[in-house]
Amino acid sequence: MTKKHTGYALLACSALFGLSLSTAASAADVGKLTEACVNCHGKGGANTEAAIPNIGGYSSGYLADALKLYKTKGRPCPEVKIPAGAKKGTKSDMCQAVKDLSDADIKQIADSYAEQKFVRATQKFDAALAKKGKAIHDKSCEKCHSEGGSVADDDAGILAGQKAAYLEEQIKFFNEGKRPISKKMKPKLEALSKDDVQAIIQYYISIK
Repeated sequence: MTKKHTGYALLACSALFGLSLSTAASAADVGKLTEACVNCHGKGGANTEAAIPNIGGYSSGYLADALKLYKTKGRPCPEVKIPAGAKKGTKSDMCQAVKDLSDADIKQIADSYAEQKFVRATQKFDAALAKKGKAIHDKSCEKCHSEGGSVADDDAGILAGQKAAYLEEQIKFFNEGKRPISKKMKPKLEALSKDDVQAIIQYYISIK
């Protein structure tokens, strides 16, 4: 091998190893950033806590927007008891969890969870109410929450198989004006009765 070819080979190896080290460092950074997230949201963004949503598989854009809203206290941050980890049993909230994150941190976390698979929670539901809820969804919600609210690329969260308690809480926040709501969604949600809301929640939790 000539000196010229040797130089090219060394350059190629340097680039390859540099990329590998960079990727490893990036993975380590994400692991560190999501360490606290796992204590509440579970591995891969799936957990069994009724009030804590499953977030693995959400779109990166939706997750990033949500984290930025929490950071600026643009949406409510209900206090929860941490179910696992070193701080198990203590209380915290999303505003506290994200207050020190940079925009780059937020993007890394959002991208990481977006790569996971959404796990639908197994919940008991009322079949008759779920049928009524499906009709309401198809009429009022399907355009933005397509395929029963199961498509992450809608950038509207994932409703299908989400926790009933979480869905109910977030709808309450929307109705009370505590959480930002789109101009399209606001009149449609306001038109629903309490019974309609319960029916549509039953529909979403019935999706397995």
